[in-house]
Amino acid sequence: MSTNETTPTSASDDRPQPKPWISDDLLAILVAAVILIISLVAVMGFGQSTVSVEAEATGSPISTTVYSNPLSSWIGKPGKWTLSVLDSLAPLDKETGTRSPETLIKIASTFVLLTLLLAGAATLRDGSRRLLPFVGGFAVVFLLALVAYTLAAQSAIKSYNLEFALWALLIGLIVSNTVGTPKFLRDAARTEFYIKAGLVLLGAEVLLPRLLELGVPGVFVAWVVTPIVLISTYIFGQRVLKIESRSLNMVISADMSVCGVSAAIATAASCRAKKEELSLAIGISLSFTVIMMVVLPAVISFVGMDPIIGGAWIGGTVDSTGAVAAAGASLGDEAVDVATTVKMIQNILIGVTSFLVAVYWVTYVERDPQGQRPHASEIWKRFPKFVVGFLLVSVLFSVIHAGLEQGPDVVDAVSKGLSKEVRGWLFCLAFVSIGLETRFADFAKYLRGGKPLILYLCGQTLNLILTLLMAWIMFGWLFPPARS
Repeated sequence: MSTNETTPTSASDDRPQPKPWISDDLLAILVAAVILIISLVAVMGFGQSTVSVEAEATGSPISTTVYSNPLSSWIGKPGKWTLSVLDSLAPLDKETGTRSPETLIKIASTFVLLTLLLAGAATLRDGSRRLLPFVGGFAVVFLLALVAYTLAAQSAIKSYNLEFALWALLIGLIVSNTVGTPKFLRDAARTEFYIKAGLVLLGAEVLLPRLLELGVPGVFVAWVVTPIVLISTYIFGQRVLKIESRSLNMVISADMSVCGVSAAIATAASCRAKKEELSLAIGISLSFTVIMMVVLPAVISFVGMDPIIGGAWIGGTVDSTGAVAAAGASLGDEAVDVATTVKMIQNILIGVTSFLVAVYWVTYVERDPQGQRPHASEIWKRFPKFVVGFLLVSVLFSVIHAGLEQGPDVVDAVSKGLSKEVRGWLFCLAFVSIGLETRFADFAKYLRGGKPLILYLCGQTLNLILTLLMAWIMFGWLFPPARS
């Protein structure tokens, strides 16, 4: 089964279904657009307030407008807990001795919002007769995602930076490889759709003015090393390891060199990778991400590396954006700022990578030497359209950020108040779905000889070496940071 849109089958109807009239890519853009428009209207229309602050020059009070998101009180996830899981869902008020239902209300309203949006998308795609199977399955997938979020919020687990993605994947894998994934869950286990919608939302946080703050050094670390590693790893897999599946080789190379799961999803669509190939690449990536986000900060601290160079190194090599932030935070504010900015600059390469892979696959890998020259429309057909949504959202919010007097406040209120939380839930749902769709038996033919693991290890080793070298050249030699 390829990563192109396929029609799921419900428990009540296993007959072949007609091809949907709207693709998952367009639906993902539509869902993300609805979320962002609602959030933007809430901030601009109902989130303004006037406060009095002291002027820096004179010290006299002046009035200024601040923006907040009124919807933020309706979206949430489990909070931190230590011994009692109830503290995560209904924290104890020390003054009154009672438990507050606020977190549970936020989680319930998040479920209602996501159910309405995603069930609406499922109806548009498959028709109203698939609505009830989707809603029933989605409730269970959401519950599994809630369990993953709750586990990740436990204080001891949190101290090791073991994020929700790992727990979500493990929970899904346990279900699929023990009792098996029930048929009624298949309609709701839509890995690619959830990630695509989440990535379009991510565009609101990838802002060009912020990315340019690092200037040439950040661009070189993110945009020079990445293509070198991707191409080198792919060639190594084909010519040295002789991996039979070109698509598996490419997905692992893109996942490891660009930005993890997001790049894997986009690249898999461009090269028509099989579902199990995508799942294998993501599983390898998540496993090593957990290791790297713990080991890299320890190495940086042990050798006394400059936190800014260390942050750039982390940002260019650790696959997940959330893991980058967690690893960078352990080194200090400067490191986390540089690490997350480098990763955001690298995220822009998702679109470039998926487009170039589509061109390469159509014109070289799948081309019939005796056939006609591939038409440009085939490249567009192969190109994952949700990437266009990601880029458009990034440009739009970059314009708002730079064009309005209080643009940064507006953008922060939109993203941090709603879209970032929703994106987190969509990614968590996606990782649960990956687990539910993955059976270890399906990996056997791909893991013979350990070639995928060798490919990832060799590629990541090259990535670590080149990124550290570029980070030192850019931030340590050519453009050292000015410190007081």
